[in-house]
Amino acid sequence: MELTKSEMEIMDVLWNQGCPVSRSDLLAKRAEKTWKDGSVHILLNSLLQKGAIREAGFVRRNKTYGRTFEPTLTREEYYAATVFSHRYKPELDGLIGALLSRPEVDSKILDYVQSLLDQLRKI
Repeated sequence: MELTKSEMEIMDVLWNQGCPVSRSDLLAKRAEKTWKDGSVHILLNSLLQKGAIREAGFVRRNKTYGRTFEPTLTREEYYAATVFSHRYKPELDGLIGALLSRPEVDSKILDYVQSLLDQLRKI
């Protein structure tokens, strides 16, 4: 699944909220956006079709009801999936090595990776 810039902006709001968001809440929470307010329903429908979001329920606004939406995957799951959806896929060992060599990786992250590896080896 590959998302457009506008779809990523919507996903960013949903990921940051951590709870279901309505269309009107989405419009209120996104200050910097590349899409027009009137096209948000098209973007939401596109995200629904791609399986990136799902309907989470309804919320009442004045006399009407509106759908709420939530992501079907985390930000990290999306980026992990996109790495292997491209035509030129990286070698997994090289990718992991490059990620772990980044300056942002500290001992806390390395300890977390080590605990994941220990859990996977037990399986």
